[in-house]
Amino acid sequence: MIRVRVLAFRHVPFEGLGLIEPVLESRGIGFDFADLYRAGAALPDTSRYDGLIFLGGPMSANDPLPYLTAEMAAIERAVAAGKPVLGVCLGAQLIAKTLGARVYRNAEREIGWFDINLANGVACDPVFAGLGQSETVFHWHSETFELPAGAELLARSDRTERQAFRYGSKCYGLQFHLEVTPAMIVDWCLQDENCGDMRELSAPPDPQYNRKRLSEVARLMFGQWCELLS
Repeated sequence: MIRVRVLAFRHVPFEGLGLIEPVLESRGIGFDFADLYRAGAALPDTSRYDGLIFLGGPMSANDPLPYLTAEMAAIERAVAAGKPVLGVCLGAQLIAKTLGARVYRNAEREIGWFDINLANGVACDPVFAGLGQSETVFHWHSETFELPAGAELLARSDRTERQAFRYGSKCYGLQFHLEVTPAMIVDWCLQDENCGDMRELSAPPDPQYNRKRLSEVARLMFGQWCELLS
């Protein structure tokens, strides 16, 4: 019987768990999806879950969408209860906004493979331990956020000062997409919602560029996040 279970919030059909899913399955951790963007979808009882994951999406955390308001309320309750929370891209921005930080337009879009640089002392972080000082990861975002008060900055990049943070001991926001598979990258480039971003690129991102190392880093970091669920 699966004893540990997480709830993953999707915002569009094509942004799923990706490389997070096999990590959960390998540890016997169950998961359900909350697709509140769908008409008539109800918010599950988040108190039944051991952790929450908030995935990406093409909308803004500042958009006046009722389901985003409901998600931010769920984040607030989970953080107050000390439950593990993980936010990816839009999910990280929702966490930051919930914690009182401003979400705003970045100076430039960051789409493709770019390095992140870990902050000093991050080697001791429970989730980031074991990473190199610099790692090449996948990005797709045009907005960024201020560091929430009381949060610790974990990583930055040349284009985006705040790439990852931890709030408390169990709440993590990742601006970059560590969860992507090559198939996801190809699919994202074909989606109507992303056509505006694609017009600004000289060529589509190479889905295979850093596949092996990204997979290794994803197994390590998501696995270490899963340890927070116990």
